[in-house]
Amino acid sequence: MTLKNKHAVVTGGGSGVGEAIALKLAENSSLVTILGRRDKPLKQVSAKHKNINWRVCDVSSSEEVESCYNDIRSEYGNINIVIANAGIASSKPFHKLLVQDITSLIDVNLIGVFNSFQHALTDMKSDKWGRMISIASTAGLKGYSYVSAYSASKHAVVGLTKSLALELANKGITVNSICPSYVDTPMTDRTIKNITELTNISEADAINELVKSNPQKRLIKPIEIAEVVSWLCDKHSDSINGQNIPVSGGEI
Repeated sequence: MTLKNKHAVVTGGGSGVGEAIALKLAENSSLVTILGRRDKPLKQVSAKHKNINWRVCDVSSSEEVESCYNDIRSEYGNINIVIANAGIASSKPFHKLLVQDITSLIDVNLIGVFNSFQHALTDMKSDKWGRMISIASTAGLKGYSYVSAYSASKHAVVGLTKSLALELANKGITVNSICPSYVDTPMTDRTIKNITELTNISEADAINELVKSNPQKRLIKPIEIAEVVSWLCDKHSDSINGQNIPVSGGEI
């Protein structure tokens, strides 16, 4: 599969899932621009493939995304693919949640997706082809204890995906999300550390707690998500639209 002459944007591209997606798309001949808040990890990923460039951008800011897209569009051409991968996670009992806990998650996990998609829409409509893919979560398809705010933000992404897919169905643009369970990434490492510090259980027991809902009893590999992204971007996946695809070992 080749995506030659396609310009892809991957948000949160400096590590983990975003890095794996960027490298996979670059290997498929896409020109990839990775976005993130810190320049050092972006530079490190960009150095791994000649087809990857980078920009610092806070996706929760509509103005920053618009300015960034204008910049990369003038240099690399219209944006054909957007992978809205940037996200944050936190866990806290509901009775301890503050409004700020919810709004910070919504700002990145939902508004970040909205901004990343909306400012590329004109390009995709002009080209009559586009792929919008968000990296959501199984927490967008079901509930989990102690992550009600996070789950709410991901449920919102799932709703956006379903609705926007219908709105753009006759424009040559597809909108889908990928919903993994816990992935073997630095974000999950931080979750594991948080569990061990709060409960005094071992790292191995913390991992077992995270993967207990996955019938395969393991963390998802970033490359597995990247492969689904690659498939959704293929020209033969035009009819895959409005789907929220679990990558969860059979949990959902």
